[in-house]
Amino acid sequence: MARTRSPRIDKTPFEASITDLTHDGRGVARRDGKAVFVSGALPGERVMAEQTAKNRHFDEARTLDVLEASPDRVTPRCPHFGTCGGCVLQHLDEARQIEAKQRVLLENLERIGHVTPGTVLPSLTGANWGYRRKGRFSVRRVNKKDKTLVGFREQDPRFVADLSECHTVIPEIGGKVADLATLVESLDAREHIPQIEFIAGDESADFSGIALVFRHLQPLSESDRAKLVAFGEASRFAIFLQPGGLESVHPLWPEAPQLAFALAPWNVSLAFRPLDFIQVNAALNEKMIAHTFGLLDLQATDRVLDLFCGLGNFTLPMARLVGEVVGVEGDAGLVARARENAERNALTNAQFHAADLTQDQRGTAWMRQGFDKLLLDPPRSGAIEVLQQLPLKQFDRIVYVSCHPGSLARDAGYLVNEQGYTLVSAGAMDMFPHTAHVESIALFEKR
Repeated sequence: MARTRSPRIDKTPFEASITDLTHDGRGVARRDGKAVFVSGALPGERVMAEQTAKNRHFDEARTLDVLEASPDRVTPRCPHFGTCGGCVLQHLDEARQIEAKQRVLLENLERIGHVTPGTVLPSLTGANWGYRRKGRFSVRRVNKKDKTLVGFREQDPRFVADLSECHTVIPEIGGKVADLATLVESLDAREHIPQIEFIAGDESADFSGIALVFRHLQPLSESDRAKLVAFGEASRFAIFLQPGGLESVHPLWPEAPQLAFALAPWNVSLAFRPLDFIQVNAALNEKMIAHTFGLLDLQATDRVLDLFCGLGNFTLPMARLVGEVVGVEGDAGLVARARENAERNALTNAQFHAADLTQDQRGTAWMRQGFDKLLLDPPRSGAIEVLQQLPLKQFDRIVYVSCHPGSLARDAGYLVNEQGYTLVSAGAMDMFPHTAHVESIALFEKR
């Protein structure tokens, strides 16, 4: 079989006038009538660019020089911006970033869902730096450079960014990226550690509340284990090892670290494991919970269904405010820990069920229970499968927390155009400043 050749890329620099911003933070221009997506360029700018990829319907390029800058352009704070793929919007004024995300949300609702919110909610924002408490660093030993790299993937995901620091990660970790690289470089297993995951909860007596999980593809020597323990003791980071799948994760130091974070306004504490999903931005998470409860207009007599509930991030604080809340989640491990968290917080009015919400759940007991209100917080794929099964007429209010505006727009179209709900309001939430990730929230009411 003949091999398909990649389209030839023309490296000749060209001038481009930027008219818009894509959903992933690139400037939009046209060249010979064809759309070109230009990384590092902003609307209203004139730039010199170089083609990086050629596709049938559009081309891709990168900015070489800014000939006329947008008034919204700022100097990126991070020295790695433009190479590291962790952020794509540091060159755009912070206030304009969330405005751009708000536009992406509204455009998706109109274009995909054919719906328009009655009210655009004010954007929910918080600290723009040092907010990321969970993430994964890639690790790679580069023999040509005779060094180990620790960082996020570059904009070209084949490579690992050579980071010395990260300003979006919580400072306790963001300031230790170079130390992590030095640590791994010193290990016998330096070529067999592909990633380090980090997660942060609240400080405890025996460690800082921050945990690192070292994935290793071969058994570690006693010398390597001793070095990792020494790093943990010096930094007060809990050290976990992951020699295999998720269930292989186990603590190295201290012996039994307990990870947890408090949701102080509701007097709730959530224990978690180091690879569990928790919201990345702790401060915005509390704002989002309060915002969600306000939109739901929770009453002491309400019975609420919380789908895709995870550890109980919404479910457990909500149990302080309503008669009963039922959380449903597909990950059985998260459900087990959600139940443990309910017991930990002495909440007897919170039930949890494990169920794959992409599959038929119409015969389950929880589906047949009566509810007043519905909360959805699905993954990127959205919630269309479970929405098509639910007896929706029982819900006076539905609040949908979304991490992908496209799937929210599709599901909003179903609720409004097929099920008779009104999209009362919607707005963006800046859970991930300086990235193109759009988190949003929408309120639906029964007509």
